[in-house]
Amino acid sequence: MRRRDLRLLPVLAAAWTAALVGVYVTELAAGVATLCGVGAGGLAVWAAVRRRRSAAASRRARGGMIVVMLATASAVAMTAALAAPGRDSAAAHDGRFVEVVAQVSSSAAPGADGRVWVDAQTLSVEAGDTVQSTAVAVRIGIEPAEGVDPGATIRVRGQAKASRAGERAALVIFAREAEVERPAAGVFAVAAGARHAFVERSGRLPDPGAGLLPGLAVGDTRAVSSSLNDDMRTSGLSHLTAVSGANCAIVVAAVFWLVALVGGGRTMRVVAAGAALAGFVVLVTPEPSVIRASVMAGTAMTTVLLGRPSAGAGMLALCATGILLADPWLAATPGFALSVAASAALILLAPSLARGMSRWMPSPLALAISVPMAAQIACAPIIALFAGQQSLIGVAANLLAAPAAPVATVMGLLACLAAPVPPLADLLAASAWLPAAWIATTASVSAALPLAQTELVPGIGSAAIVAVLGASLAVVVSGRPRRSAVLGHRSVAVAAMHRVSGLILVMAVSLAAAHLALTGPLAAMSAPDGWSIAACDVGQGDALLVRSAGDVALIDTGPEPGPLEECLRSLGIERIDLLVLTHFDLDHIGGVAAVQGRVGRVLHGPSGEPADQRILQRLRAGGATLDEAFAGQRGSLGGAAWRVHWPLRDSAAFPAGNDTSAVLEFAGGGVPRSIFLGDLSAESQRMLARTARLTGPFAVVKVAHHGSADQDPALYDTLAPAVALFSAGADNDYGHPRDETLDLLDAAGAHALRTDRQGRILLGLRGGEIAVWTESDVGARQ
Repeated sequence: MRRRDLRLLPVLAAAWTAALVGVYVTELAAGVATLCGVGAGGLAVWAAVRRRRSAAASRRARGGMIVVMLATASAVAMTAALAAPGRDSAAAHDGRFVEVVAQVSSSAAPGADGRVWVDAQTLSVEAGDTVQSTAVAVRIGIEPAEGVDPGATIRVRGQAKASRAGERAALVIFAREAEVERPAAGVFAVAAGARHAFVERSGRLPDPGAGLLPGLAVGDTRAVSSSLNDDMRTSGLSHLTAVSGANCAIVVAAVFWLVALVGGGRTMRVVAAGAALAGFVVLVTPEPSVIRASVMAGTAMTTVLLGRPSAGAGMLALCATGILLADPWLAATPGFALSVAASAALILLAPSLARGMSRWMPSPLALAISVPMAAQIACAPIIALFAGQQSLIGVAANLLAAPAAPVATVMGLLACLAAPVPPLADLLAASAWLPAAWIATTASVSAALPLAQTELVPGIGSAAIVAVLGASLAVVVSGRPRRSAVLGHRSVAVAAMHRVSGLILVMAVSLAAAHLALTGPLAAMSAPDGWSIAACDVGQGDALLVRSAGDVALIDTGPEPGPLEECLRSLGIERIDLLVLTHFDLDHIGGVAAVQGRVGRVLHGPSGEPADQRILQRLRAGGATLDEAFAGQRGSLGGAAWRVHWPLRDSAAFPAGNDTSAVLEFAGGGVPRSIFLGDLSAESQRMLARTARLTGPFAVVKVAHHGSADQDPALYDTLAPAVALFSAGADNDYGHPRDETLDLLDAAGAHALRTDRQGRILLGLRGGEIAVWTESDVGARQ
């Protein structure tokens, strides 16, 4: 087997390090550039003198490599230093109302706030009487509008906010007004027209493939529903719609195959693939992430298809270094790291995995599995640095989607290019729909599987654990070295590494199985039968359950799905009969995805933003009926009765939010009389007390707003609760629950229970008395 050429990897490491220093500590960039430049020059002179004295060739080579590393680091740091004055000038507008003229450099992407966001390069920035002609990268959020395409010049007015260190955009503009001064022209206008026509044509096709097809072909994800987007992420397929290396690799491979089919030689194949890739970049917009993905994937696929994988690592390092020289800020983006890692895995790791697996499966199947497995192993530690979820179904989902992805991408691109001939474009788009629908179905089905993903705390620790597990898997799958009569020291070391890797995987699988059992069937078996109220430990947020005669109500979902899913699984709950969304703050609705498709009825507080309505529509699409909560509503849950006390119907006293949280009372059917106060402030609590005419005593009260200091003592005196539930996150930044609120409830005669100290809390009735089960015995004041 030909030895890999890894000599340029240290050069890439030097460039990457210098780029990170330059973008995170900009004041040091010029110094680093100077120091590395002087070091490179001095070492080059020293090496020239040594050469005359006939120094060993290996020593000269090492010296030359260090010179190249220092020179590269100096150039990258200098690029960052030269950009610093313009970025600092732009950042000085932080918090001001500005008018910006900029040229759009990316496609519009929908944001959670209802705006669409684009990257742009400024032409001028005006604040007050000052106008600056400066070219810096900015990110602009505007209301959806026509004509905001790559290459267009727009004028926006809005609030400016300086970005954090390391971010590519120097300013973020929250635009209040926007207008297109000059639409895209030339090839960008042609590309924009082709994209728009293709998106419109795809929209006429049925779901589930209609929304996904533009994303697969040209990276336009605006028609992808949020639920499908979540499923694509969970199943590890989101790279297919992000104009990632996978899309670019498909284009390169398809052109290679077509040119080879008509008898084209190697040179023609390379030239044609390069031209096709350049055209693809223009079509999907030549934004930095697309250029980066095309260079990485093009390099990797070209070296593989030309039968020169030994040179692939060096070419990849050279291309990545060149990208960092042009744009050092890419060094701080997860996308760049993922592109480099995935491309390197395709070149360096996939062949070894394929050889190892080919010993016990057909070689074509081994090769097909090795590609997504190598990418998953290489990218998982990087994902663990930033994201709290790791896909466990990614390799299998990618294997299932692999046959359909190239067909959908290529046929979709052809449909896009055939826009001037509508019948042909319609036929090609319809042909691309079937594989797109297959991928969408694969994502939805695989994401719904148990253990499709696992929760991790983002950070270096999680990344290190994932890296060790991935490396162990790679070693084991690659296979043991062949036995020889006399094992050298290296062979002994390799054999020992295989044994250690196998032991690590066995331990990991055993621990995972134990955790699954303890948080799944065993946890459900160990939960007491008599509970009727549960406060799930979901961090800084609310997620409370009420159960009566087998029916279950869930009051809020916490800030994210993972903790809620674990709580429901541990209590053996499969379906939610009544979901109460008291209001639409993230710490109360962020975990909705955990119960979507499993809800019978939704009772929700007033919605104030388009994003709120999108959440409700996803729940409706999952089979739930929707009702807005208002005082006086009544209903039943099993043998228990519930009643809404707040907010008042059609009242304009408070805007949608904390003060209009839905407040519900439950009683009967084995449920202690209880009231859940959402996030009401003292002012809205006083109005609740006046309008609802509440009378105590209550057995349980869920204290408002996680136990903040903004409480009305008179309300709690009226309620006279026996138990006060505080739902808060451990060591949260707000200091919840506050000492004064704990004192208030203590004075009202309530026994305090808090999820940040005692974990999951279960309450029930036993002989007319309240029974309590907690995960920890730590007291509320300890």
